Amino acid sequence: MRAITGDDLDSVHGLLHRDPIAHCFVDARVRAGGADPWRLGADVWGYFADGTLQSLLHYGANTVPVETTPASRASFADRLRTIPRRCSSFVGPATEVLDLWRLLEPAWGPAREVRSSQPLLAIGTDSTRQVDAAVRRVDITEIDILLPACIDMFTSEVGVSPVAGASGPGYRARIAELIRSGRAFARIDNGRVMFKAEVGTATDGVCQVQGVWVAPELRGRGLAEPGMAAVVALARASIAPTVSLYVNDFNTSARKTYAAVGFEQVGTFATVLF
Repeated sequence: MRAITGDDLDSVHGLLHRDPIAHCFVDARVRAGGADPWRLGADVWGYFADGTLQSLLHYGANTVPVETTPASRASFADRLRTIPRRCSSFVGPATEVLDLWRLLEPAWGPAREVRSSQPLLAIGTDSTRQVDAAVRRVDITEIDILLPACIDMFTSEVGVSPVAGASGPGYRARIAELIRSGRAFARIDNGRVMFKAEVGTATDGVCQVQGVWVAPELRGRGLAEPGMAAVVALARASIAPTVSLYVNDFNTSARKTYAAVGFEQVGTFATVLF
């Protein structure tokens, strides 16, 4: 097990392409940052057997396993035990995440929460559902309108505020980045966010939606399905042809919405939150 280098990138891309939907996050990061930890904002380690790359681990704010095996997870866990934890979550294919956490929990535990079953969904066509024509890209001048909705969604989903402590400027900068890159979508009526979602990460082939939110006082009024149908169409037209997301298995209303829009399950993720 060692850090990947520029000489490994062809093998890294080959490994990531085995499952472009599941590996979208790491694939996008490696495309942008190569093998340089400073550009990646994370370390990426490879597990090799007879000189052949078999598995990867992205270790940053998010720790993400890629094509790991029992042997590679044991090796990665041995390395992680020797350094202070700096990640806020483990996320990825459920079997891999949960086994890696089993190996690390005695040293790093307890976790704040373990979400062991999160259906990974994808759609590769526009939805047959009616599109909400009022859903559009957010303009950077609207950041102060969008930001409270993003904070509310993040806090309710993760359980902690993204602007707690000294995190406010960094979170605002992240939302501004999504807006400027054309990845923040919303229905805004008279300065009020009714529905919103963002594309958090993307490659040429796949993008991953995050932060789907309907104003609490408007839930149950049929905004989510046409809103998501609009996001799918907008994202497929200008970001990537396949749109994916993952959802908590216990969120029955969201799962019904995504099924109605046309998303199908292609895998199962798990998340360990610290």
